[in-house]
Amino acid sequence: MENDRLQTQRFELKFQVPEATAVAVRHFVRPYLAPDESASDPTFPAYPVHSLYLDSGDLHTYRATINGDRDRYKLRVRYYDEKPDSPVFLEIKRRVDRCIYKQRAAVVRSHVPALLSGAWPSTHDLVRPGPKGLAALQKFSELLRRLGARPRARVSYDREAWTSEGHNAVRVTMDRTVLCEPELGPRLDTTFRQPARPFGNNVILEIKFTNRFPDWLAVMVRTFNLVQGGAAKYVDGVNALGPGRFAEELSRSPFGTHLTRAKNSPPLPVPAF
Repeated sequence: MENDRLQTQRFELKFQVPEATAVAVRHFVRPYLAPDESASDPTFPAYPVHSLYLDSGDLHTYRATINGDRDRYKLRVRYYDEKPDSPVFLEIKRRVDRCIYKQRAAVVRSHVPALLSGAWPSTHDLVRPGPKGLAALQKFSELLRRLGARPRARVSYDREAWTSEGHNAVRVTMDRTVLCEPELGPRLDTTFRQPARPFGNNVILEIKFTNRFPDWLAVMVRTFNLVQGGAAKYVDGVNALGPGRFAEELSRSPFGTHLTRAKNSPPLPVPAF
């Protein structure tokens, strides 16, 4: 999974669909896309994805999504298993209007707790030292410190992925069994205690493309009457369980419970890419 095809800049469309539609989409995309090379079964190219989301005590990145901020970002730790020698990816995912930008660094798993506690990174933290990875890791650590972010939630799902051969211009993924629960420490587990299923039995279908939207994808959207909608796994997971289980500070207002900035909290940054 270390060499997955990361689309560092892309457009992204999301749909919630029933399982029957997801199966039909699989058959539709096969002539155009290849199974993701990370999956062991090419007929059903699926693999587990686990993410630890980081946020401030007052859930700043959560609120930015709820408010529909046009320039927002998330910090997360992504991993695919519990093997001690498997890499862990520290990621920044930023949205500017309709465009998605991603930066990630593959780091040594045993170094993750120190990095999430605010330790400044070095090349020794990287699985494969290099200037690009170090720059991404330093940007992640800078945002972590300035936001005062800590682990808040763990999200997992099974991802079926199809991608264009020879390049990463188009990627179609289908995420099943999305689970979310609070996680306030740097634990990189793959099991859950009492998770929420924010999307029920629906499949999260995502179309990701780097340039022009291909005609055949437009035909697919029309054929299955796909209706674009929100499907933010972290945000919807928090909503399902209630922000109070993830935040450090809640206050009452005449209009109900709302989140407030922590005292003496640092300025809230917008990352430069």
